[in-house]
Amino acid sequence: MSLTLLRTLCRHQLCLLQQQRRPVSCIGRSNVYVRCAPSIRFQSTTAGGDKPAKDDEGNDKQSTKERLAVKYSRENVKRNVQGYVFSRFFDYVKNYDKVIEKKFPSAVHVYRVFLVGVRDFFNDMKKLVKITKIVYSNDNDLRCLTRKEIELYYQMPRDMKKVAPVLLISALPFANYVIFPLAYMYPRTLLTSHFWSVQQKVDFAQIDLRHRLLYNRRVFRCMQSKLEALKKAQDPAYEKFSYILGLLGSGLHPTSEEILDVRDVFMRPPFHLNSLSSSHLKYLCRLHDIHAGLLRRFRLSERAYVVHHMDMAIKREGGVHNMPIESLKHACYIRGLNANNMSAESMIEWLQEWVKVSLVVDEDCISLLLHLPILLTYNHTSNWILIH
Repeated sequence: MSLTLLRTLCRHQLCLLQQQRRPVSCIGRSNVYVRCAPSIRFQSTTAGGDKPAKDDEGNDKQSTKERLAVKYSRENVKRNVQGYVFSRFFDYVKNYDKVIEKKFPSAVHVYRVFLVGVRDFFNDMKKLVKITKIVYSNDNDLRCLTRKEIELYYQMPRDMKKVAPVLLISALPFANYVIFPLAYMYPRTLLTSHFWSVQQKVDFAQIDLRHRLLYNRRVFRCMQSKLEALKKAQDPAYEKFSYILGLLGSGLHPTSEEILDVRDVFMRPPFHLNSLSSSHLKYLCRLHDIHAGLLRRFRLSERAYVVHHMDMAIKREGGVHNMPIESLKHACYIRGLNANNMSAESMIEWLQEWVKVSLVVDEDCISLLLHLPILLTYNHTSNWILIH
């Protein structure tokens, strides 16, 4: 009804404007006057009364009604409802990981462990490719690498062999539903340090080191058994070497200077690498966490070569005292010392003794570096606590 009234008023106003624009003459003919009278009366009424104010008020009310009608029209309401629903759905999807984590916390934790682990593993693989190119371009010389790069160059191939079965099996259809929970249940056996938490890294390092330290006594017995051969050969270093073994048997350790005094003993039989017995080689492999199958001497020499270049890199980078705490602990674990609950000063002091001996080792006395864990850690309190 209001719209109809508005249209009627608009038509009357248009007619009025048209009549005002026409030239009208009221002289001489009465019919013209009669014809114009209604318009004149309409004009006089409009000019003299309160009708325009009422029309303006009605127009304001009408415009308000029109705005409300547009605001609450079906199309506008539909558009607003769709926007609200879409925004709520977008917020829900954006925070969906939190919803899943609340409902399935264990599954989300496993997913994040493998997500972060695969990312770190892939990054280390890319670093290994770059490091390998650098080594091959420098005639397999590790002196062009930093300490961290040497550690990665030695450890990453072993990690790749260890985790490769899990990643290959998980690529099969529906196999990931089985292999991922299984690997999560046995992370030390099926996964590498890329997938471990900080606490797991500490615990697993201690477990591995404990298995290695179990062979300390056997290697020490092999060294004692060869002492008689030195005496029969009238070796000039027999007295000094016998004194060192006596210190180890009494619960003490020789200094780096005393060890360097018997350096020549490891350059000839029976302590040269090529002269060691099969059982002695096997125990040394276990002590250094190396596979004790074929090519034992080659693996042991490679291990000593890598550790020697790690020590050279430490020297190039400013010495042991410039290493951070975590690097100190990791370096001690690699060399056969349990660094858990040790102070930074104690780790630095022990590593300095190790590096002094390692820097003078060459290809002829590489056996000395392989026996250095016995000479420097056999009676260490931290290791005895871990074993017993």
